[in-house]
Amino acid sequence: MITKVYENPRVYCIDIPLPENSLRNLNCYVIQDSGETLILDTGFNRKECLDALMEGVAELHINEEKTSLFLTHFHSDHIGLAPTLMKGKGGKIYMSRIDYDYLERVMVGGLWKTSDSDFMAEGFTEEQIIQLHSENPDRGYEPEEFFAAERLENGDTLTVGKWTFQCILVPGHTPGQMLLYQPEEKLLFTADHILFDITPNITVWVDIPDSLGDYLDSLVKIRTYDIETALPAHRKNDKNVYVRIEEILAHHLKRLKEIVDVLSVLPGSHAVTIATKLQWSMRGKSWEEFPLSQRWFAVGETMAHLDYLICRGLAKRKDGEKGKTRSYDLTVSSAECKKKLDMLWTQYSR
Repeated sequence: MITKVYENPRVYCIDIPLPENSLRNLNCYVIQDSGETLILDTGFNRKECLDALMEGVAELHINEEKTSLFLTHFHSDHIGLAPTLMKGKGGKIYMSRIDYDYLERVMVGGLWKTSDSDFMAEGFTEEQIIQLHSENPDRGYEPEEFFAAERLENGDTLTVGKWTFQCILVPGHTPGQMLLYQPEEKLLFTADHILFDITPNITVWVDIPDSLGDYLDSLVKIRTYDIETALPAHRKNDKNVYVRIEEILAHHLKRLKEIVDVLSVLPGSHAVTIATKLQWSMRGKSWEEFPLSQRWFAVGETMAHLDYLICRGLAKRKDGEKGKTRSYDLTVSSAECKKKLDMLWTQYSR
């Protein structure tokens, strides 16, 4: 199903279903002008996504020789069909340099093995990690092959007909997520950086010391842009983008303080134990009943928040000996930690 969501520039949205996924759908945006087309993201590499994507593309009667693809970040629900879609077409695939290079490390360089080891050090069992190999959509619905792409830097531009779009690097959700912004129309494609009825998952990444800190800085960066229309990659937008930024900032401060409370009563805990004590949207299910893949996302988010505390001297991590899990402790009292967090949050205030 396609819907026109913006008139000038002409922007359509192809609704791509994401079966068995809490995100529900991907909003695949298609920008058209003067016979040129730019598609934003693709959906998973699975039949349901491919059918919806190709049906939408066919309905829009695009000129394949003048069609390019912009990938906002390397998660499989955004890039899974990239080589399939662009095979035989004349245009290019565009992606931020940082995320493209990281994707190569994942698909070609075996970075998953390092990530698996990190999560086992945080309390996952080897059996759970093996199970996740089939349950994690980023591993099951990735592109059929590693593909060539033109790498973009912050501040680069893309044109569609007479329209020019600025590329904005917003690390955090992934190491190099990138957004498109049309300044004259004050139009921003927010990808997974800003979602409006769910909070973007901020997890840990190998060789990225502070993904949450990167994300919060990126939120503040986007707040400096003049935005009238914000188009997210999932679900809908029914809020003012600046209000939503403040809500997300408040969410992460609350989450950090939750972790401080857990560590104050359970010092020396690993990330899995800490995550079980936090408030998650589980729809009435217990932690054990929660799908393993969702527990993996929750623990990754917990680890990112722990990294934020460590990078600011408010917590410390002790690596366990071989076969033992890591442990975390506060470096100051819980009251002092929360006071310092409140002070830190002034840098994110408008």
